[in-house]
Amino acid sequence: MIAEQLADAVRSTPRLARRAGAGFLDLVLPPRALDDRAAAGPVQTIGLTADAWTRIRFIETPICDGCGAPFEYDLGPGVRCAACQARPPAFDRARAACLYDDASRDLILKLKHADRTDLAPLFARWLARAAADLIGEADAVLPVPLHRLRLLGRRYNQAAEIARPLAAAAGLAYWPDALVRPRRTESQAGKSGSGRRRNVAAAFQPAPGWRARIAGARLLLIDDVLTTGATAEACARALKAAGAARVDLAVIARVKERQVRAI
Repeated sequence: MIAEQLADAVRSTPRLARRAGAGFLDLVLPPRALDDRAAAGPVQTIGLTADAWTRIRFIETPICDGCGAPFEYDLGPGVRCAACQARPPAFDRARAACLYDDASRDLILKLKHADRTDLAPLFARWLARAAADLIGEADAVLPVPLHRLRLLGRRYNQAAEIARPLAAAAGLAYWPDALVRPRRTESQAGKSGSGRRRNVAAAFQPAPGWRARIAGARLLLIDDVLTTGATAEACARALKAAGAARVDLAVIARVKERQVRAI
């Protein structure tokens, strides 16, 4: 009994030390709200101000089992919306943390274009909740890749910044290099659904040496926003062509209905 208690104490020491260190840092450098660090005073934990939090429209059940679109009322388990029934997406299922509107758009653009990678762990926590059912069935997590020239200009892949902490928290394999984007595409902004699909057609492929690992795997693809689903579907097709057993999708935000908005 004493030996077991000592073993438990040893195992808990690193965790306790991390908590103590985090508490000390919070005293020296109080956490600030991520959405308005200059205007807002110190907060108890790293996150959004109360005002920003209330403006985010988080998606709750009931939802479409296919694309994750919110339903007005519960239609039963496994039900898919009319859009998914009319044209089933190439990915198996999708989940989004919130609706894409002015409030969420501002935060997402800060991550995407303003070097605000400090927002990524927050978004990862949102996805851990919204996509819990998909995470529980996944073997590995991977981000939608950027073309190498766009990655060079942006310096980081916003989807990867979210996927990395999400995979770590879930205890899943993280595969940032499994899928590549060898063909440079135009921006999707302003294009119709069919235009977006043409733009990313055959733009993705498994990285050299990855086909054997992808074959039979249940994969969770991470992106920032779901609009028409063209990019996610192009990724899913490439992964399934390499033998993936299933490809699910988790995003920060999605449009309520399938329409085109500038991102």
